[in-house]
Amino acid sequence: MLRCPYCGSTESKVTDTRHSPKGIRRRRLCKNCGKKFTSYETVMATPMVIKRDGRREEFDREKLLAGIRKACAKRPIPYEAIEKLADEVEDKIRAMGKAEVPSRLIGQMVLEKLKELDEVAYIRFASVYLPLEDLESLKKEIDKLLGGR
Repeated sequence: MLRCPYCGSTESKVTDTRHSPKGIRRRRLCKNCGKKFTSYETVMATPMVIKRDGRREEFDREKLLAGIRKACAKRPIPYEAIEKLADEVEDKIRAMGKAEVPSRLIGQMVLEKLKELDEVAYIRFASVYLPLEDLESLKKEIDKLLGGR
């Protein structure tokens, strides 16, 4: 949300729009304090996700959110916390500014956030996204989690 740099209001009116090397330049007039300021907008391309098998597909926030929801199913986690987690991961991915991002990196980001949010959801997500091939490797991951307490 764009805020006036002088008073912090979110109400402004665009008075002029031009294309510039930085992106789209807009002159704005704050409806609250009446001061003018400039904003720049840039178009952000959606990064491609490189899957384990080498396939590439466009980043899909809904797919990310679905995976997080599955891990958090039947856990006492507020909907807002799940949305916030997805937002933070998506923002981090876009901030990287890369055209391609490995799926394992996205999985690691989600795991880091889930570890802080809910340990059971973390283990559920880890059992799908980490290369846990048997019960022993799953037990080791749980022991690592318990050892960090």
